[in-house]
Amino acid sequence: MELENKAKWALKKLNLDWAEAANLRMTQLNEMEECYFHVYENTAMYKERMKFVHDKKILKREFKSGDLVLLFNSRLKLFPGKLKYKWSGPFKVVNVSSYGAIELEFEDMTRTFKVYVQRVKHYLRTIGQRKLVEQFALKDGPIPIPTTD
Repeated sequence: MELENKAKWALKKLNLDWAEAANLRMTQLNEMEECYFHVYENTAMYKERMKFVHDKKILKREFKSGDLVLLFNSRLKLFPGKLKYKWSGPFKVVNVSSYGAIELEFEDMTRTFKVYVQRVKHYLRTIGQRKLVEQFALKDGPIPIPTTD
């Protein structure tokens, strides 16, 4: 009885009403839940936009059996440096699956292995397109320029 009177006295002194305090707390909880809902919606929209941007940058590559391709070698750590060539090959495409796996064959046609389609690119040959513009031997020296006097 004594505690109950003290609690009522404290409520009267602080000018609090149980119903009003409970209503205020429920309002605060509802506002917080609404804020969480807006954050969830914004996060979902952000993820959608980032997925669209990422998918736009992925190149659609179509390979056929018999194509020559280069393989990206991300594990090559023999010669550290940014100027090393990271593509190896050419390899011959043996089989293409519909789920993004490509079966490649070594040049000596002894072994085959499978890789993901995003790790390869078409090999463009430049045979017969190279031209030798001019060739000078170092012993020839500089070429005299004709003058008009």
